[in-house]
Amino acid sequence: MTTRWFEMGRQEVIDKLGSCPEKGLDEQQARERLEKIGPNKLTSSKKKSPWKMLLDQFKDFMVLVLIAATFVSGMLGEWADAVTIMIIVVVNAILGFVQEFRAEKSMEALKALTAPEALIIRDGIERKIPASDLVPGDIVLLDTGDKVPADLRLLSVANLGVEESALTGESNPVKKRVENMADQSEVSLGDTHNMAYMGTVVVRGKGKGIVVATGMFTEMGHITKMIQEAAEEQTPLQRRLDQLGKALVVFCLLICALVVVLGVMRGEPVYQMFLAGVSLAVAAIPEGLPAIVTIALAIGVQRMIKRNAIIRRLPAVETLGCATVICSDKTGTLTENQMTVREVLVGNTKVRVSGEGYDPKGEFRFDGPKGPEFSLLLKCAALCNNAKLTKGEITVGGIFRNLNKGNLSRVWGVAGDPTEGALMVMAAKGKIWRKDLESDEQRIMEFPFDSIRKRMSVIYQDTKGNLTAYAKGAPDVMLDLCTHIQRDGRVIPLSDHTKQEILKKNSEMANNALRVLALAYRNLGTVTAEDDLNEDQVEQQLILLGLAGMIDPPRPSAIQSIQACRRAGIHTVMITGDHQLTAQAVAKELGLLARNAKVLTGAQLDRLDDDELQAQAELTSVYARVTPKHKLRIVRALKCNGHVVAMTGDGVNDAPAVKEADIGVAMGKAGTDVTKEASAMVLADDNFSTIAAAIEEGRAIYDNIRKFIRYLLSCNVGEVLTMFLAVLMGMPLPLLPIQILWMNLVTDGLPAMALGVDPPEKDIMYRRPRDPQESVFSQGLGWRIMSTGTIFALGTLIAFAVGLMMGQVELARTMAFNTLVFFQLFFVFSCRSERHSVAEIGMFGNPHLVLAVITSACLQLSVNYISFLQPIFHITPLELKHWVVVLSIALVPQVLSSLGKAIKDRAKEKIMYIKA
Repeated sequence: MTTRWFEMGRQEVIDKLGSCPEKGLDEQQARERLEKIGPNKLTSSKKKSPWKMLLDQFKDFMVLVLIAATFVSGMLGEWADAVTIMIIVVVNAILGFVQEFRAEKSMEALKALTAPEALIIRDGIERKIPASDLVPGDIVLLDTGDKVPADLRLLSVANLGVEESALTGESNPVKKRVENMADQSEVSLGDTHNMAYMGTVVVRGKGKGIVVATGMFTEMGHITKMIQEAAEEQTPLQRRLDQLGKALVVFCLLICALVVVLGVMRGEPVYQMFLAGVSLAVAAIPEGLPAIVTIALAIGVQRMIKRNAIIRRLPAVETLGCATVICSDKTGTLTENQMTVREVLVGNTKVRVSGEGYDPKGEFRFDGPKGPEFSLLLKCAALCNNAKLTKGEITVGGIFRNLNKGNLSRVWGVAGDPTEGALMVMAAKGKIWRKDLESDEQRIMEFPFDSIRKRMSVIYQDTKGNLTAYAKGAPDVMLDLCTHIQRDGRVIPLSDHTKQEILKKNSEMANNALRVLALAYRNLGTVTAEDDLNEDQVEQQLILLGLAGMIDPPRPSAIQSIQACRRAGIHTVMITGDHQLTAQAVAKELGLLARNAKVLTGAQLDRLDDDELQAQAELTSVYARVTPKHKLRIVRALKCNGHVVAMTGDGVNDAPAVKEADIGVAMGKAGTDVTKEASAMVLADDNFSTIAAAIEEGRAIYDNIRKFIRYLLSCNVGEVLTMFLAVLMGMPLPLLPIQILWMNLVTDGLPAMALGVDPPEKDIMYRRPRDPQESVFSQGLGWRIMSTGTIFALGTLIAFAVGLMMGQVELARTMAFNTLVFFQLFFVFSCRSERHSVAEIGMFGNPHLVLAVITSACLQLSVNYISFLQPIFHITPLELKHWVVVLSIALVPQVLSSLGKAIKDRAKEKIMYIKA
């Protein structure tokens, strides 16, 4: 059972660990503990060797079939085919190896988050040691900018704030205290205010803590273990293609064997029938399938880079294309990760503040009269502040380079506390800058914020020696220190009734998830005695200026993207470590909370068993105050319900769930290296809208793969049935082995590849997600393949029979050969859509396909009319009358397809008319 250090008093923790706050451990104690517990490092699971990774790539069933096809092609003397197939095998193996090898880097990236050094007290002396040498009981000193080197129970703090968003998902730095948290039956990681955790960062103040956990026993270590245990599964595409490959191989081999047996039984030469059977097998087995799929996915990757998404694993786009749920972290993903003042109450007037993030562009919209106190409030916000607005240049380059711009962007940022940064931005929107104010006034004293005082104040002196105190803090605390309020340019006493009105306004703002601060000032005159400038004297009789409410705002683009996902039948779920009220308010702005949608907190989730959580997961749109363990449970519950789950995230806390999800999506800018390495896709612009683009691309790629399968298998079925039916009917062989292999090369190459770059259909984002369990032959694809293949075979045999009547067998074979080739080249245009006719989508919507068909047709004509190729392929030059027969028959499927589509559309219109 994990020790609940946060519930213990400081002395109890010290006694339990056998240490001393002033002297720390002695070296002998530290050495003994290091030998017993081990170094303060994050360990990874046992890795496979690179050779084992590489060899595993060749265990796939389709890869083994490809190797066999290479051997057969070599035996037939088709070395070009053999080399091509072998290249496919090697390239696929290398791609798989590289992706698996890169995945192993996630553990190394997680280790890099730990601090390399730590400032500690040992033997009563302050010293820096490697963080790996820390042991429980060590006394660690923390300062601004430090990375916490281990899990600590804090012993003392001075205005200590720790940025824990990478671990807990909270957008604000956590204010640390040292009091124990007794009687806390249910507490989340973000609520343990007396603890500091490995990998988090000190953003302000100082502190001293005692090490309570190191290495894999830390919270970061628990996350590491979850990453190692999270299983990686095959994508739906991989599962479907694996099943397809096995079924096709068995079917093709049986048919080819039957053709050979029937031919031999009918008296055909055994050797010729064996060659014909092997040629049919090579042509019928879709050895190009893995290559075309890889090419289609790779092209999709290039498209996605242009749309600010980096695909780390090729099947990722396709998997996202069939996602039914997107689990998204709030901070930095759905929101800007930049605190922004949204609302100000000054006097009796409510002021709405526009603008996004830290960019000091925005407007103030007043619900009432604007008094002079508003400018004074902005001045107070700028001066009672230690944050700095920065405008720096960042390169939009590297692997996250925006290819649409490819230049330098100047961005606004904040150095310091995000809350103070929000106030500084608000002042800048009103053209008030601290550097301008300090040309006339100088800060002479500061009373910093801490968790006990809940306020901060500064004193400025002007050129005449007059002193003014400016203060900000929690509204309830500040109201107790204020005796007056400024309204309409007049300073009037602050009555109890007015205080209650202000507190009511504060509650309303807080219920809207705004973090509220009160701002006030006091004219001190010309104080000469230094004793009169202590905080107790200064922070009294203050004049209230107003309230400022701020929030980490939703991304405007995220709102549109969530709507687009909803139209596409995809449910978006927000998972955050923030408080419930904040999560609800943001979710409402995003349009996530439907009428019946539920909000679950981490504490409520803990009371649910797995079955109950699965039931609740179907009704819940927002999860608040959750931990990494909760995120994993949510993803697993949704997967158990049959969903294909996408999980977005940026912090270390997201990494286990990102890896567990069917598709993990990391943020490129705000995301940690751990999350990126655990993910399958990285959003270079951290923009949720890029996910909608990925969904569209994923659906388009799957459509293109189905187009290819429809085209390839229809052609292969046509070839096999042509031979099978000819043998069955006692006809001479209509195709020779060399013709079958050439046909396979001409028709299965360029046209099939061109289908892989077909643009998305216009209505692609208005469809429901496909069932990940459905077969690739679903929605009637299998029937269309068989019927088209049958038409190909019958048409080819008719051309063969006409040729036999016109002359010799060689002429008949030439006509059959050309008929089947042009059947396929015409048919490829019908394969561009399963829902729309060629007339609707147009012949020239995919110029690559047009060029591919023209090239293949030229290659086919070359074997007909180049004299030295004719004997190789056993070709007799065709005359015009022969071509009339060939082309007339080859156009039949195209005509039938258009007629069928027209009849179907007409029937639909008639049904709709009757219903109307």
